[in-house]
Amino acid sequence: MCLDNLPSFPQIESLAPSEIEKKSMELIRSELSFRKIVLDAENEPTIMRCIHASADFDYAANLVFSHGAVQKIKRILGEEKPVIVTDTNMALSGISASVCRMHGIEKVCFMADDDVRSESEKSGLTRAACSVDKAARIFGSDARRPVVFAVGNAPTALVRIRELYDAGIFRPEFVIGVPVGFVNVVQAKELILQSGMDYVVARGRKGGSTIAAAIINSFLYQL
Repeated sequence: MCLDNLPSFPQIESLAPSEIEKKSMELIRSELSFRKIVLDAENEPTIMRCIHASADFDYAANLVFSHGAVQKIKRILGEEKPVIVTDTNMALSGISASVCRMHGIEKVCFMADDDVRSESEKSGLTRAACSVDKAARIFGSDARRPVVFAVGNAPTALVRIRELYDAGIFRPEFVIGVPVGFVNVVQAKELILQSGMDYVVARGRKGGSTIAAAIINSFLYQL
């Protein structure tokens, strides 16, 4: 295959790979200024990365941070070698593997595990809820392994996290609650907002696996 004589498209700006993200962030800042949106300085990197991942400026308004959330999650990720538990393999793949290795962070997704599938079929719970139960069984008794949940798809995972928390069975160190959709999504997010746990939540119906990964990465890139 000869690639020497491919056509060029004048309307497409030619940028090196390293320049594309920088240019994107410049354009986001310009549009935020045009919209007269001023971001909180501490939360700005996370909000910017969510906008970058989605091209959706609503994240400037709908991301909610618990008090001191950014400093807490940066300390957990940078110093405590946590486990990040996702509810999709897409989110798992999107989280920076190189930065996780650098800081001794483990990332896992149990959604496709045979025991989770079997437990879901027996109990009638969703796989997402059973995945939370599995995380609690594996990591809940080890205080040296703090757990960070990154939920971008399944509101039932958030519901189960709150149920275990209220029952005193399992308390994650941090919850990223950004499932996308229509059924029980808003209500499940409110359960986290009202829980007393530390969190970043995308209030409303928007979110997704790419947003969950973007939020985690926004903190990892600040370490």
